[in-house]
Amino acid sequence: MDLPANAGWPIVIQMASPLTIAVKRIHEPADPGDGARFLVDRLWPRGVSKEKAALAAWLKPLSPSDALRKQFHGETADSDEAWDAFRLDYFAELDAGDEEVRAALFTLDAAGSAGPVTLLYAAKSEERNNAVALREWLERR
Repeated sequence: MDLPANAGWPIVIQMASPLTIAVKRIHEPADPGDGARFLVDRLWPRGVSKEKAALAAWLKPLSPSDALRKQFHGETADSDEAWDAFRLDYFAELDAGDEEVRAALFTLDAAGSAGPVTLLYAAKSEERNNAVALREWLERR
């Protein structure tokens, strides 16, 4: 049965709500507003117990490869060119993700559909770290 567009009933289109993603240093205390907390570093951060971390999961597959991590954290980590190169290479790694990456993304998306998500990192820089880059990649997909 075809209904004319102006049949008097409102047209409701339900869109998937966008993922609310925060980024936070893992050394900061957990807060109820964090929602589901996910560590996205390849290495466990020093001085943080698993209890204090209050993680929903450690999504190691979403972290940069060891080679990329070591390259970025070298002498050029503070340059704009190094940050741009890191992001491009990291995004390429994520785009080429294997089954582990897809499973980690499924976990992240499921948590995001239930509420806020916080990506946790251990790097000292709040502006240039893999969690910030990962959030950018997630928001673009």
